[in-house]
Amino acid sequence: MNDTKIDYEGRVENEDAVWILTNSFIILTMQSGFGLLESGMVSLKNEANIMVKNAVDVVFGGLSYWMFGYAFSFGKGSLSNPFCGIGNFFTDAEDEEMGHVYAEYFFQLSFATTATTIVSGAMAERIKLRAYIIYSFVNTLTYSFPAHWIWGEKGWLRELGAVDIAGCGAVHLVGGVSGLVATLMLKPRFGKFDSSAPPKQMASPTNVLLGTFMLWWGWLGFNCGSTFGVTGMKWKLASRSAVVTINGAIGGGIVGTTYSYILHKKQVNIPIFVTGVLSGLVGITAICTLARPWEGLVIGAIGALLACPACALLDRLKIDDPVGCVPTHGIAGVWGLVAVAFFAEKDILQAEFMGEFGIFKGGSWRFLGVQILAAVAISAWSALTTFLELLFVDKLVGLRLSLEEELLGADKVEHGIDYGYATPCGVDKMNDLGNHDGVTNTAFNAEDEIERPPTTPSLHHAQEEKHSNEPVHYDFKTLAWQ
Repeated sequence: MNDTKIDYEGRVENEDAVWILTNSFIILTMQSGFGLLESGMVSLKNEANIMVKNAVDVVFGGLSYWMFGYAFSFGKGSLSNPFCGIGNFFTDAEDEEMGHVYAEYFFQLSFATTATTIVSGAMAERIKLRAYIIYSFVNTLTYSFPAHWIWGEKGWLRELGAVDIAGCGAVHLVGGVSGLVATLMLKPRFGKFDSSAPPKQMASPTNVLLGTFMLWWGWLGFNCGSTFGVTGMKWKLASRSAVVTINGAIGGGIVGTTYSYILHKKQVNIPIFVTGVLSGLVGITAICTLARPWEGLVIGAIGALLACPACALLDRLKIDDPVGCVPTHGIAGVWGLVAVAFFAEKDILQAEFMGEFGIFKGGSWRFLGVQILAAVAISAWSALTTFLELLFVDKLVGLRLSLEEELLGADKVEHGIDYGYATPCGVDKMNDLGNHDGVTNTAFNAEDEIERPPTTPSLHHAQEEKHSNEPVHYDFKTLAWQ
């Protein structure tokens, strides 16, 4: 069983607390990585809004995790049961207990906020900020229960022998499935699957890659920190986790590069390359301390082999996933849980680490069944709770930006940042659009044109029209992708 995650039977040693806190700080830097990657993937007019959403994850998701999330995940009250923990609401601790309680809480807080920020990419460019704030608060419920099932003292999946060392299921699969439900409920962005619309351009490929590097760094904290200490023999597990994690990313990156090189005629497509690296990291997360380096390479490569083609499949199914959340975290997350049942070796450093080992190491097929059950249970829970949460938010404040707001961009509507885009004809000024909660899409339609004076810069046409005195006409499909 996965007893290195959190040991509630004893106290955290001083050295272990330092390790836990340090890795928690590293994990929280992943918020910056997600923010840069997602904001770089979307249109320029939504960049700042994406960064704000990654900040409110921590603010409001952190509040709810302190209030009740940690209690449902790891509460140790007398009413705790296999389904959820009960106790430690509004997390606090007595002086003699506060060191290890706060270290454990803070580490799990970093996991919980990551599970929510994964979903923000799937909602990009079309969800209202106030709707996302409410969702960030309530989404703690989606994460907390699977975390208890796998890592809690009485969790039912843990009792069955399920293994997820660092959150492949409890964090990434939860985020990937939640992202799928979110994007299905929000529907595609305007013009996304219209063949006559101009190709969508990333706001900043450089930020996408910089964000990927930050996530890569943060993943080491994720996986190495999940040994939950360095005392005794735990430092050996942490060292192995570091090497296996890097190799998982290498395997995924090799596949992403090769797949892109073949598919895009000897060019490396940045989104595909990034999907390869990150899906390799997701795939190795469940088994990071229980695999050999060469196995990490193979597991990461298979994760990328599953995730990269899935991006194109989603497009064919007309599912709008702006940053590849579903393939990277959902599909690779399922593979990561299943991979444990094949590759995990019986741990020689801690006798009680797990009760099963991989099929390739002489283990039983029962272990595979348990891991598949974990993937199914986590997916079903995530889908159901996300649907109910978003339905609640939709009834409360509405989920999606209006067509006018989407075309202008969330940066202008939600934050008052004006990039000088053209405004649609027939809509009065649109400068104070953010104050119009009841705006409908009947003011104009996709066949209308927009006219801007030559003094207003255009992202795609500024150079060609620099000296023109003629008014310029665009259709909404063009404006949608500026």
